[in-house]
Amino acid sequence: MNATGILEDARDVLTVRRVVGEPIERDGTVVIPVVRLHGGLGGGAEPDDATATGTRGGSFGGGLLMGAKPIGVYVIREGKVSWLPAVDVNKLALGGQIIAMLAVVAFGFRRRGRAKREVRRVKS
Repeated sequence: MNATGILEDARDVLTVRRVVGEPIERDGTVVIPVVRLHGGLGGGAEPDDATATGTRGGSFGGGLLMGAKPIGVYVIREGKVSWLPAVDVNKLALGGQIIAMLAVVAFGFRRRGRAKREVRRVKS
């Protein structure tokens, strides 16, 4: 595949249809999913006169990596549009764990400081 082919594949992937999904309708309510795309594109070329490897004719290589993460849905009900964000439970759990760990460390430092003050009082 050449550079033009990779760019054409990237164009096909990065369409509005990939970001805003097909509407889903049930009982008079329409839900439209929305995702955030992320990715990368890379490539390299070797010129025709490459003497280090002893090859002739040149070559090109490249790749495209894409990922998608749901961010929410638009809900259309009775002529009104509302936005419902997606909740990332894993991120919330990780945030809670970090806060709990910081609280334990802070409690340990505070307790250590009190113990040192009490040892000073006993010695004096």
